[in-house]
Amino acid sequence: MRLPRSVAGWTIAVFGVLALVMGTVGLLWPEALLRMLGFEIPQTRAPGDYTGVFVTASSMASFNMGVYYLLATATEWRAFYRFTVVFRLVTFTVFTIAVLADIAPGRFFGVAAWEGLGALATAGGLWWDARRSPGSGTTGAPGVTATAGGSGSIPGEPVPDGDRRGAGTSGVGPATDAVH
Repeated sequence: MRLPRSVAGWTIAVFGVLALVMGTVGLLWPEALLRMLGFEIPQTRAPGDYTGVFVTASSMASFNMGVYYLLATATEWRAFYRFTVVFRLVTFTVFTIAVLADIAPGRFFGVAAWEGLGALATAGGLWWDARRSPGSGTTGAPGVTATAGGSGSIPGEPVPDGDRRGAGTSGVGPATDAVH
C-alpha cells in the first residue's frame, strides 16, 4: 500500500487505520470497546439484550469503513475525501445530540469530537492541498503530475506518474469511470 500523497490523504489514512483497529478490537474484545466508550458492562445480560449483536455489527462496519478509507487514500480519491467531510460533520451532530439527550454516556462525546475534528482536519487538508497547487497542474505532492484527461476522481485531476491505466481502459477515475 502506498503512503498518502496529500495532506488530506493523510487525514483519511489516519482515520482509516483507527477505524480498522477499533473495528478489530470490537470484534475480538467487545467488552474493551464498550469500556473505552464509557458503557457499563453487566455481569450477565438479560434475555432480549442484543448489545453483543449491536457491537458486532458496529465493529464490522468500522472495520469495513477503515478498509474503504484506506482504499480511498491509496487511489487519492479526492471526491471521497470531500464526501467524508460532510458526513463526518453529520455524525458529529448526531452523536453530540445523543450525549446531550442522555441517550449515550458523556464519554461517548469523545467519538463525536473525533468525528468533528477529523472532518475539520480533512477539510483543512483539502484546502491546504488546493492552496499549494493553484493552476500549476499538480497537487504539490512529490511524483504527482497532471495529464490531459487525468485518471483521478474527476476529469483532469492529477495522477501519479506511475499510475497510468492499461490499454483499453477509459482513463478516468473511479467516480467518473462508472458514468462512462
